Amino acid sequence: MATHFVIDGLKAAIEGKEILKGINLEIKGGEIHAIMGPNGTGKSTLASALMGHPKYEVTEGTAVLDGADILEMGVDERALAGLFLAMQYPSEIPGVTNSDFLRSALNARRGEGNEISLIKFIRQMESKMKDLEMNPEFAHRYLNEGFSGGEKKRNEILQMMLLDPKIVVLDEIDSGLDIDALRIVSQGVNAMRSEDRGFLIITHYQRLLNYITPDYVHVMMQGRIVKSGGPELAQRLENEGYDWVKEELGIVDETVGQA
Repeated sequence: MATHFVIDGLKAAIEGKEILKGINLEIKGGEIHAIMGPNGTGKSTLASALMGHPKYEVTEGTAVLDGADILEMGVDERALAGLFLAMQYPSEIPGVTNSDFLRSALNARRGEGNEISLIKFIRQMESKMKDLEMNPEFAHRYLNEGFSGGEKKRNEILQMMLLDPKIVVLDEIDSGLDIDALRIVSQGVNAMRSEDRGFLIITHYQRLLNYITPDYVHVMMQGRIVKSGGPELAQRLENEGYDWVKEELGIVDETVGQA
């Protein structure tokens, strides 16, 4: 059965201030959805709330992945259920090598008794690193420590490719990437597109969507999705900005105070 993810009436707050004010979104396997919007409208809050960041309190709604509400799960359970978040600012973890982290994450996903052999893991990791044009030495460096912005983003895509999730949330994966890194990261995403996997891409720029063509584009303002369309919507936003959307919908102040 193809992947099916339904967000229904999702509301979330931080320190008592409501940021998400009722998000409704359906993502099916094989689909790529892009969310765009001005700064401070809740885009990154959506990604963090879905993944279970403790800073954000979900006050209402559901997020059902293949029949199970992930909002009732812990962070690790959400990951095991098939939810993956590529973060805008990946953390550095000194003392843990990239390869050890990746193998541990993969084995956690596979479950006890189904661990991947070291040789098979090395072969898979080296193959994916080659696809992403990553230096093999990065496997033995501490996780993201001393990595450039582009190297960190490639590392996020490497994790995605190895973990094989059902729903991938990319939070401004294009932030800080040069043209070559953007192309390579986008190729990694496109290679993972399948009926068993859906994507939610949060971005400010059309340039990413020139490489990863979305099926649907959603505009987010005031903590809500206010307009949806096809790839042509992203192009119009690139050309004309957001004023025409605000005028069309009668929106005066689009910010809610969080990214």
